[in-house]
Amino acid sequence: MSRIQGSESERRLVRSFRALAAAERDTLLAFAEFLAQRGAATPEPHRGPREPVPAPRPSTESVVAAIKRLSKTYAMLDRGPMLNETSALMSAHVLQGRSASEVIDDLEALFARHYRDYRAKFPSEG
Repeated sequence: MSRIQGSESERRLVRSFRALAAAERDTLLAFAEFLAQRGAATPEPHRGPREPVPAPRPSTESVVAAIKRLSKTYAMLDRGPMLNETSALMSAHVLQGRSASEVIDDLEALFARHYRDYRAKFPSEG
């Protein structure tokens, strides 16, 4: 096996990633993408709230796909404040075996609640 390049934390991450099963790797990648997106979002200058762009929920959607779908639907939201709750829901599914459907329902409620909070910042618009 080749030697892993990078900092110690990068090497630890790669070793951990390699030790995971395929489904767990997908979950880790989706969560890493979620974390990366929260810092990459640059707010657009605007005078009022932006509206969600809903996408239909597939009948056999995975939790990872739901997070991606909801992140696109609610692109205006800062994902930082949702990180702990999103992480807890992902863990409940992956580590505790909670059904994807239930977790996705809770994710949808989480994003909707944060959108309501976002809209509340624009009282004259609504």
